[in-house]
Amino acid sequence: MKALLVCEVREGKLLESSYELLGFAAAMEADPVMVMVGTEDSVPDFKGTVYLGDVASMGEYNPGEHKQLVLDAVEKENPDYVVFSHSSYGWDLAPRVASALGVAQISEVVELVDGKFVLDACNAKVRRLVSPKTDRVVLTVQAGAFSDDGSFEGSPQVEKISPAGDGHPMEFLGYEEVDTGGVDLTKAEVIVSAGRGIGKEENVEMIRKLAKAMGGELGASRPVVDAGWVDHGLQVGTTGQTVSPKLYMACGISGAIQHLAGMKKSDFIVAINTDADAPIKEIADVLVVSDVTKLVPALLEELGG
Repeated sequence: MKALLVCEVREGKLLESSYELLGFAAAMEADPVMVMVGTEDSVPDFKGTVYLGDVASMGEYNPGEHKQLVLDAVEKENPDYVVFSHSSYGWDLAPRVASALGVAQISEVVELVDGKFVLDACNAKVRRLVSPKTDRVVLTVQAGAFSDDGSFEGSPQVEKISPAGDGHPMEFLGYEEVDTGGVDLTKAEVIVSAGRGIGKEENVEMIRKLAKAMGGELGASRPVVDAGWVDHGLQVGTTGQTVSPKLYMACGISGAIQHLAGMKKSDFIVAINTDADAPIKEIADVLVVSDVTKLVPALLEELGG
């Protein structure tokens, strides 16, 4: 089997998700080949072929030209899988490629089980096992689902290619910063985040007080934001902010892969959860099995908050 991995470059830098795609290929036991739009300085450390489109002429995103570049690489390599990160780039480009190829597309793969693809559903409350009906399949892979273990290295064989056709009547102008509501969690050294396990909206205030007492900022998981308990600007995860503080305290957060992807690079992670088998235990340095609504008030008393 062969996997064509579509790397993503942003503001001239290769995104780390490219190496997670290699992790996915390894899990599939598929031979990886890469395609990307960038410069020779931005190609990944990878002992294999990288098809490189010129970012100066194509821009960091142009749906028509980038789609054609991927299709040209598919024609050269005849892969079984065409794999994107589940990012805004992948969301937009993957269905275009799948439609052009006339093959199945599967979005947001989080795991592999017995050769089938596992997808989250119902806001990660349940999971589905999916098998494509076409021999070739286009996939997007959730950030953080397949790890980069640091073993990928080597000098790639770079083959420069230009998309066939007359281009696309669209020009890439640049990026706009996300409005975080005045709170930039990416700069916080301590983050205390509230999850569904805090029980009710009124309990957000005690999490906020704990964050303040620890000299940090309040964060939140998606269910808390979706419930309207806190502003979206405080959300941590793939659809919120990606953070790496010195200390991350997760209060009542079970650990859906979308949330873990946004905070797993924190230096030290403390999780408070009533479930000793909550998924977050896999990355937590300390797991406190306790009711958040009882433990946090006790911590505040000790901290004088």
